[in-house]
Amino acid sequence: MRVAVLDDIHHVWDDAPAVQRLRGRAEVQVFTTAFGDASALRGYDALIANRERTRFTRALLEQLTDVRIIAQTGNHANHIDFAAAHERGIVVARASTGYSIGAAELAIGLAIAVMRRILPLDAALRRGEWVAPSTPVLSGKTLGIIGLGGVGRHVARIARAFGMRVIAWSPRLTDAAAADAGTERHELDDLLRESDVVSIHASLTPDSRGLVDARRLALMKRTAVLINTARGPIVEEAALVAALEEERIAGAGLDVFDREPLSAGHALTRFPTVVLTPHIGWPTDDGYHRFAEAACDVLLAYLDGRDVPTFEH
Repeated sequence: MRVAVLDDIHHVWDDAPAVQRLRGRAEVQVFTTAFGDASALRGYDALIANRERTRFTRALLEQLTDVRIIAQTGNHANHIDFAAAHERGIVVARASTGYSIGAAELAIGLAIAVMRRILPLDAALRRGEWVAPSTPVLSGKTLGIIGLGGVGRHVARIARAFGMRVIAWSPRLTDAAAADAGTERHELDDLLRESDVVSIHASLTPDSRGLVDARRLALMKRTAVLINTARGPIVEEAALVAALEEERIAGAGLDVFDREPLSAGHALTRFPTVVLTPHIGWPTDDGYHRFAEAACDVLLAYLDGRDVPTFEH
């Protein structure tokens, strides 16, 4: 089997122990830059896709005449034309590793950065200004988690270590499941009213798109901050900009946006109360290690004729 690892922009796959294990059974080529056109993938039986960096459109899939299996890392696959893959007999295997520890840790980091004003105070010091305001801590505050899956539960564990009260909402969350995660279940509107920090960890679905809209942002305390390390469109971006402009919330920490990369001069870049990061929640040493292990396990199972996990489409 010949395997191509696509879009390794962080140059981490070549040295991954899992890849060395796979090389015992297959020829592996790592692409650290865009592969250009589909002809570059001629002769490869299998592809390992890093999250959503490559869009597998019908046009691309029709040119991948040798590919038999795509090991798709992560839990999202909206970038794949499954009908076209099925027509060509290409297996789209799910190389999932559970939840992102990196996204959970980043959410807490963004909350601290916003609340303690780390970025504007750092900038002031670099300008030679000594500004030392009083800023809020996490301890004793209420964290509201929207989406109590794996990431949300990890955030809850970290928050409790900081001495926070944690409340949560998910569409099908029960009181028992919330309690098992060390949280209290609240209805979404009540969560927004009570929380000092609102952190979003829901999946992007038709139901969650625009979930936090102008009406719901208006429910938040003026002293509260909004954190989003999940998906940008879960928050109505124009409504968030308006809330920040009118100082109806205290700030925001955002790792995801409606359109990525974020355009230069975007309205969100104007606010000193907003901390922005370029979707760095998942690409971490831990994240890549687990993706490599999962993808290589999938391809080795395929080579052995065993069943591989696939996406439900």
